[in-house]
Amino acid sequence: MTPLPTPLTGVVPPVCTPLTPDNEVDVASLERLVDHLVGAGVDALFVLGSSSEAAYLPDGHRATVVSTVVRHVAGQLPVLAGAIDMTTLRVLDHVRAAAAAGAAGAVVTAPFYTRTHPAEIARHYRLVAERGGLPVLAYDLPVSVHTKLDPELVLELAGEGTLAGLKDSSGDDGALRRVILGTRARTGDAPSFSVLTGSELTVDSALAMGADGVVPGLGNVDPDGYVRLYRAARAGDWQRARAEQERLCALFRMVYVGSPARMGGSSASLGAFKAALHLRGVIAHPTTAAPQIPLSPEETEQVGKHLAAAGLL
Repeated sequence: MTPLPTPLTGVVPPVCTPLTPDNEVDVASLERLVDHLVGAGVDALFVLGSSSEAAYLPDGHRATVVSTVVRHVAGQLPVLAGAIDMTTLRVLDHVRAAAAAGAAGAVVTAPFYTRTHPAEIARHYRLVAERGGLPVLAYDLPVSVHTKLDPELVLELAGEGTLAGLKDSSGDDGALRRVILGTRARTGDAPSFSVLTGSELTVDSALAMGADGVVPGLGNVDPDGYVRLYRAARAGDWQRARAEQERLCALFRMVYVGSPARMGGSSASLGAFKAALHLRGVIAHPTTAAPQIPLSPEETEQVGKHLAAAGLL
């Protein structure tokens, strides 16, 4: 196992989970996808996040994903594992399983389904950090868990050592900046707490604010583009970073090819990512987990046009 850097920086793709047509994990395709990402020069891998369809996968599938990726990456990069479930005891089961499989860290949302108080959210993270056996990154995902993590709570948990980082998918750039500024005020130029943006579309601005890295779902499709963007920003070449970001913004429009009249946003976006990976020859099937609705042949053709326009076919 490669330990989690402090802070974790760079491009950390949330690895898609290739599936067979009967909804089993396609291990061979998952290994090719790992090779595709590692070969692009990414800095770590994040399995069992939203782009991994973690919410759709039974525990056996989750275990297969973590063990396959940890084994195949063979210590080249740290592997983070999402431990996303409704309440603390269920999350602890996932964290301990990930630790046993060799993951370097766990990514954990606030509790959901139950109505929670900020004191319960804090207790949740403290218990997972104390008892799970892995460094914990908070996953701010209010669209799915219906709780926005308060920046002051994140900073409090970071300051006491409960949290090793934040993956911010809230879309609240003001809150993201408060965490970045609060972290830097506490630690100066030697932070141990990682602030990662989950947005595909505003990576250059997040890095300019001081974010440490990016966790882009679209990074499955074009990891090289995000690596170029990150490296240009770190070199202070903001013109080149902006140009790369704008190319990726155009590519991201593939997530809108699925008709909202017949499918939800998850089917459309994850279906587009998987269709793109299939068209690029990385995975054998574009299958998304049930009950998601697959893209039509016409919609898949539109995904191919976006890839061609971005120079990826």
